[in-house]
Amino acid sequence: MRSLLPAPIAALLLAAAVPALAQQALPREVDAALARAKVPREAVTLLVADAEGQRPPRLAWRSQVPVNPASIMKLVTTYAALDLLGPAYTWRTPVYTDGRLIDGTLHGNLYIRGQGDPKLVIERMWLLLRRVQGLGIREIAGDIVLDRSAFETTVESDPAAFDGEPLRPYNASPDALLVNFRSVVMTFSPQPNGQAAQVSYDPPLAGVTMQPAVPLAPGACGDWRAALRPELADPLRIGFAGSLPAACGEKTWAVAYADPRSHALRAVAGLWAQAGGTLRGQVRDGSVPPGLQPAFEFESPPLAEVVRDINKFSNNVMAQQVFLTLGLTQRRRGSFEAARAAVRQWWKERIGTGEGVPTLDNGAGLSREERISAAELGRMLQVAWKSPAMPELLASLPSIGVDGTLRRRQIRSGGSAHLKTGTLRDASGIAGYVDGASGRRWVLVAIANDANAAAARPAFDALVDWAVNDQGL
Repeated sequence: MRSLLPAPIAALLLAAAVPALAQQALPREVDAALARAKVPREAVTLLVADAEGQRPPRLAWRSQVPVNPASIMKLVTTYAALDLLGPAYTWRTPVYTDGRLIDGTLHGNLYIRGQGDPKLVIERMWLLLRRVQGLGIREIAGDIVLDRSAFETTVESDPAAFDGEPLRPYNASPDALLVNFRSVVMTFSPQPNGQAAQVSYDPPLAGVTMQPAVPLAPGACGDWRAALRPELADPLRIGFAGSLPAACGEKTWAVAYADPRSHALRAVAGLWAQAGGTLRGQVRDGSVPPGLQPAFEFESPPLAEVVRDINKFSNNVMAQQVFLTLGLTQRRRGSFEAARAAVRQWWKERIGTGEGVPTLDNGAGLSREERISAAELGRMLQVAWKSPAMPELLASLPSIGVDGTLRRRQIRSGGSAHLKTGTLRDASGIAGYVDGASGRRWVLVAIANDANAAAARPAFDALVDWAVNDQGL
């Protein structure tokens, strides 16, 4: 579903009004909070504008300046996807067989072709393999072949390149066959004897030795991850040299696997064995033979559900999967270059007023290169507010004080707001929609680019309060 309407009057009003208001004074409480945080006024960009675009912005401070939005850039990726593909869009993962099935044994290979499904988590991969067994296959005499060619190899990156933290799940690279975000979820369950905690691992990774238990130790919970003294760098072994403080109770920890490229191979092999299947060959990378017809296609949840996961919890790799899908569907190439071209074209046709487009990189905001101005983002949010995809986009945003990345944030006014957050080392911000006490809905954008950017959060919360208190306007 692609809409190519001209830039709406609301966007033109905002673009025309911003320059005249760019030097207006900041709200007193916002200015005071920035001073307490030692964040210069010149380090922030702020915008509060009518969602309907019927009047000039209430506040526009440095709103024409392009800044690094961090994860707020996910708003561009997710709204572009909702607008271009439609909220009901789904990814399909076809599964093929190329041999004869005799008495439960497939005398040939099983092929799984990844098409970019962002939510092929353990439970859904297990269901896919159960569908294979539903064909009557209990044993595979050949190989299980994973075809990941839908995304170009250039999307693969060094997980340590961004911030030197290769084992953080947020640094996972996209993959046409992304299994469980290339991560391992470890659950530590204290046993009744009080001596040890059993460790379970999801997904099971074939060929990897995984320590089955860790000792329990006295003392407060504290930094329990450090107390475990994890040994995670060896792709063939996951172990712990320390102990779990008994006061912690059951704990869960997700880590990125040390060898990302082999994660899907090991996970599929482990899950097939866990499901009771037998494999005589191996799980390997390869391509589906030309002309082979799928035995079935495994369908993802709808895009609206995927977008909700991305924005509520700021999932980087899911956002990149969606971004690359835009390249694949709009330009027939699963590359970042194609995705950037597709979103740029969409922006010019759907959002832009001739003043340029955001600087895009990977569509997730996990980048030092991406840039957007508050005025540009405000225009997009106004267009989105009047679009058929508005309910899905709004529902995907964290609700302040309720869920997602804003679950622990509160505003004094007690008002409601749906806002996407963004945080990097030198960037912090929020953007989305605020409900005014008058019944009006406001677009709000607040971003800081500064070494002390994280300290600006109280000022942004004060701005939300100010936006809520719109009586008499």
